[in-house]
Amino acid sequence: MRRRALPCTALLIALAAAAPTGCSGRAGPPVDNNSGPSSRGSAAPSPSGAVWKPRPGLAWQWQLDGKVDASADVPVYDIDGFENSAADVARLHRAGRKVICYVNVGAWEDFRPDRDDFPSSVLGEPNGWAGERWLDIRRLTVLRPIMERRFDMCRDKGFDAVEPDLVEGYGNDTGFPLTARDQLRYNRMIAASAHERGLSVGLKNDLPQIPQLVAHFDFAVNEECAQYDECGELTPFIAAGKAVFHVEYTQPRSGFCAESRRLRLSSMLKEPELGVWRSPC
Repeated sequence: MRRRALPCTALLIALAAAAPTGCSGRAGPPVDNNSGPSSRGSAAPSPSGAVWKPRPGLAWQWQLDGKVDASADVPVYDIDGFENSAADVARLHRAGRKVICYVNVGAWEDFRPDRDDFPSSVLGEPNGWAGERWLDIRRLTVLRPIMERRFDMCRDKGFDAVEPDLVEGYGNDTGFPLTARDQLRYNRMIAASAHERGLSVGLKNDLPQIPQLVAHFDFAVNEECAQYDECGELTPFIAAGKAVFHVEYTQPRSGFCAESRRLRLSSMLKEPELGVWRSPC
């Protein structure tokens, strides 16, 4: 399913400095500031104890709809961490794939098994997806242990990396007065928590904060940078030797693949449901 957060107009004006004033929102509770195979390369095993560092140009599959289908001949799979088992991850590993664990870190989901771990005080406005509500990311002492348990699940199932979703709530009507600084603090905490567990971690969208976050993340995941004429903003990852896993939903391949190849993005066309079908550049 499509996970791109919609930025507010003011977001693009003052982000480079992580301004303390964010997009509109209602006042919330007190802030808590504690702190493999493929024609396009292979995902070779990482040295023992090292965090996986996917390099630009790796082909990938992104399937969040149900149990993984392992039919795509690509070295990287990005799949739902809750809906897939350790056996599913092991099967992909036996085929020479690296496997990314999709986890939502920016919104509460009423269909997840740990839904009751979230106190009502951190639940904000609906985010437009059925059964989901934005989280108050300022509440680090509440959210950090929950997210750490989710990353423990990814690690224990054998995943190589995590894709933490919805890490740009500050640009949306969350019900909380979130700022760019709040988001930077939260995103850095998310990256550190993944690394502490030996997991690589990707930055999902949040293009305006790439200059401040590229050093903390090992790759990027982007939706529709061509649609919104934003792909150039992802080049700091490529310059740092870090992969950018990119999808478009409505643009024809003829409209973005040439530019993707020039920028060395790992691009493909997908349907918004993020099922098995893919059409790579």
